[in-house]
Amino acid sequence: MTAATACVGVVMAASLSPFATLGGVAVARTQATMESNLKDLTDGTAPGVSTITDVTGAPIAWIYDQRRYQINGDQIAPVMKAAIVSIEDKRFFFHDGVDWQGTLRAMATNALHGQVKQGASTLDQQYVKNYLLLVDAKDKAEQAAATETSYARKLREMKMASDLEHRLSKDEILTRYLNIVPFGNGAFGVEAAAQTYFGVHASELTLPQAAMLAGMVQSSSYLDPYTRPEEVRERRDLVLGTMVDSGAISPTDAREAAAEPLGILPQPKDLPNGCIAAGNRGFFCDYVLDYLEKKGWGPDKLKKSSYTIRTTLDPHVQDVAHRAASGQADPNAAGVAAVMNILAPAEDSRRILAMTSSREYGLNQQANETVLAMTSNLMGSGAGSVFKIFTAAAAIEKGMGMNQSVAVPARVEVRGMGAGGAKNCPPETYCVENAGVYKQSMPLYEALAHSPNTTFVKMLEQVGVPDTVDMAVRLGLRDYTLPGSYNGTDSIADYVTKNNLGSFTLGPTAVNPLQLSNVAATLASHGVWCEPNPIDEITDATGAAVEIPQEPCEQVLDRGIADTLAQGLSHDTVEGTAADSAKKMGWTTPMSAKTGTTEAHFSASFLGFNSRFAAAPYVFNDGTVLKPLCTSPLRQCADGDLYGGMEPSRVWFSAAKQLEFATDGELPEGVERYETGATADDLPRVDGLSESDARTRLEQAGYKVTTITGPGNGIPKGRAVRATAQGPYLLTGDEINLVLSDGTRYVAPPPVYQPSTEPDLPAAPPPPPPAPDDGPRSLGDVINSLFGL
Repeated sequence: MTAATACVGVVMAASLSPFATLGGVAVARTQATMESNLKDLTDGTAPGVSTITDVTGAPIAWIYDQRRYQINGDQIAPVMKAAIVSIEDKRFFFHDGVDWQGTLRAMATNALHGQVKQGASTLDQQYVKNYLLLVDAKDKAEQAAATETSYARKLREMKMASDLEHRLSKDEILTRYLNIVPFGNGAFGVEAAAQTYFGVHASELTLPQAAMLAGMVQSSSYLDPYTRPEEVRERRDLVLGTMVDSGAISPTDAREAAAEPLGILPQPKDLPNGCIAAGNRGFFCDYVLDYLEKKGWGPDKLKKSSYTIRTTLDPHVQDVAHRAASGQADPNAAGVAAVMNILAPAEDSRRILAMTSSREYGLNQQANETVLAMTSNLMGSGAGSVFKIFTAAAAIEKGMGMNQSVAVPARVEVRGMGAGGAKNCPPETYCVENAGVYKQSMPLYEALAHSPNTTFVKMLEQVGVPDTVDMAVRLGLRDYTLPGSYNGTDSIADYVTKNNLGSFTLGPTAVNPLQLSNVAATLASHGVWCEPNPIDEITDATGAAVEIPQEPCEQVLDRGIADTLAQGLSHDTVEGTAADSAKKMGWTTPMSAKTGTTEAHFSASFLGFNSRFAAAPYVFNDGTVLKPLCTSPLRQCADGDLYGGMEPSRVWFSAAKQLEFATDGELPEGVERYETGATADDLPRVDGLSESDARTRLEQAGYKVTTITGPGNGIPKGRAVRATAQGPYLLTGDEINLVLSDGTRYVAPPPVYQPSTEPDLPAAPPPPPPAPDDGPRSLGDVINSLFGL
């Protein structure tokens, strides 16, 4: 045992004496705390700068509390190490963490004054104190404990400094110290200091620069070269003298260095903190931080070390998207904004390639800047008729075919689905009329392209509001399940479902633009929903990859339904509400699309996708006054005339035309059974079954059953003949007719005589007489007749 170690043991025992009255538990707790601190000190990880980059590695933003860059010992100029040792601890390489010569001298001085006047701290001890203060302290109380003027604190510091010498080399201790210590003007550690004052790396520091920084450590707040240059220069020259005394440099070197000016930058080189300096990447930057926080990676965690967060943001795609949005919506226009998120469809991931707004990201409200998360939160007055996609998807899932004909009445009035709507609406009734004139019926794909309101309100009545809302959530509108998303209490999904609102299919509820774009990506990915992901990789200060939990992708819609729906939606840009815009923008690549406009023209949207590209530009009021929106130029106005096939679609086409991967996209083939849909032929066979068994079979298949009677054609009276649909198409959950035999046979009406214009032909033989009706037959006879036995 060395004398130094023995002495530390003695004084350490004294430092623990205040806890003696509390017994061994307190002593053990104190020793455990010191051991934990020693582990942290040995590791040396300290708060630093976490960097958010785009997919190429170019920085977007920096996040930190202490602007520090941890570097290795070989990345620090040797003159910097020599300078700090000469002025702060000239015996650093000769003591075991505690300089007992200086300590005993200081203790004698302190004893004479009756208080702690001198510290005689070594670099080891300063490292311990700074680490406990700047890194380990969790609150002001712990910060006070790390710097309190007491023998107990000083002795504990000495004990840890001595133990540290057995765990780290001298160069490792010196490097950790230089990475921890503050240098003023927000610079922590020597690398940040070198960049702040001289714009160089720590490895490039010259002798006069190193001497200046070493001198500032004594009081970095007072010795500021920008406010007290003379005092800093005097201190620098003092360091040069101590370096001569230690043999680190020659007197000539010192004189030449002292003749140099401070050579600092005109102003401290700072680093933006947070997303505020990210420009039009700011909305995406905010989303990254929000995404990480929901994964348990809040700002505090990012600030405790130095992480590199490489995101999915493609700078070219981002710039194209921003120009497209701001090109259609003036960033300075009052009360109207256009946002756009671009996603890459895939069945195993959902990378966000771009996220932007026509508004510039910033705090200058007079310049119409905003930091409102308008790209990824519930915003605006709704996506309008884009929501008809959800009703159609739910209908196809229940058995409707994309090619099946649907009625297009001029007006519908439905009860139990809300109230109001079109003029002259009866009480407790929801009334809807079409904005234009349409054919009386059309295939479902054509209805999606031309978007008659009445068709989809009636379809919603048949499909059901709950299943349609569920479809919207499944495909991507996950915020609709958030408690309070509607009125502070209910979620949007619960409110719409509870009130059975028929208006849901017309899209009057606020939407999250990112999630709306993800609906497009889900359909483009054959019905697979994935969580929108802004991050490609996170690495820690050592370069090791850090895993971030992600929600697993899930097949939320049958692949065939998704592909058939994608094909059905391909008509919008060819013959539907977006056809004019597509033609004017020169778009020819196959794509799926749906336009949307809210009733009062408060907002409008355009959802479009192919196999490579998915986006849903959304235009909405972002001002304090809610007014209708007008087109060309996009603005607030008295009577709105904005539609989804105008500016929203132009934003989409303008961006997609400039991106090769978007113009290379394709669409899948539809699936025949989802194109034709279910008919009565697809109902379960029930002929010959008892009424009870037939009803059970049909109900288990998902249908509601109404019984009627009709000719049995040999099937015993009271037994099932067949099941028939009540309407032109058949959906799961529909009410169908179960025909029960009345014991008679069907007699065809006699043919109507019409004179023939053809040459006379030999008369056809008369049909055989019908078999006599022998009355009810046994069940065995019925089965034998069905199978030709």
